[in-house]
Amino acid sequence: MTVRDLDFQYGASFQVLRGIAFDALPGECLAVLGNNGAGKSTMLKCLNRILSPQKGTVYIDGGKNILRLPHHHIARSMAFVEQGAPQSRLTVYDMVMLGRKPYIKWGVGKEDIKIVEDVIEQMSLGEMAVRYVDELSGGEQQKVVLARALAQQPRVLLLDEPTSNLDLRNQHEMLSLVTQSCRKNGISAVIVIHDVNLALRHCEKFMLVKDNHIFAHGGKDVITSESIEAVYQIAVGIHEISGKMVVVPH
Repeated sequence: MTVRDLDFQYGASFQVLRGIAFDALPGECLAVLGNNGAGKSTMLKCLNRILSPQKGTVYIDGGKNILRLPHHHIARSMAFVEQGAPQSRLTVYDMVMLGRKPYIKWGVGKEDIKIVEDVIEQMSLGEMAVRYVDELSGGEQQKVVLARALAQQPRVLLLDEPTSNLDLRNQHEMLSLVTQSCRKNGISAVIVIHDVNLALRHCEKFMLVKDNHIFAHGGKDVITSESIEAVYQIAVGIHEISGKMVVVPH
């Protein structure tokens, strides 16, 4: 995915995003970091045209401009997982099958069934396939929502705080599933996340957003004590613990 000069504002004067430009490569996970109100979630919604930006382009697959495609075509290229898990009386199987909706015309086909069954197996959801989603734990519900997104067979996966309501184990399990799926299927993931250390553990690329624009973008080299302090307004130290880079507030 290639994003260039993306602007978005609410109303006539409330500028939320200004000049957003970056690339998301196949198989990579890009963590979007920044304080509350920086425009991170709004940016995700602009990328798949839930919100319509006033300016800019979003290209995918080498030339398709997402901002000019019909919504059902966008759903074949991008999957969006919003904050929180859904409360639904659908079974796990049916919820994952919803990911095939952009492809279904007259009815569910053999290919749709195979894709859903493969994703359910990949996500280790087989034992709960006939259970209702609203009867599952928060971590299990998040896995189901991710499975639904993967059933879309997207080129780009947009995740808005996928670990915000999960415990420590489920946070790492969720992001491990994302990174494994992206590498296996050549998916580009753009993940809005608040936990810098969780992002460092699971992502290859990082985008720091401040005052409605990109403050820094790149590999782990952009995560410095200076950049974190500038974006979050808190002094930190960068340390290596058990071979892992860790941000520690002073």
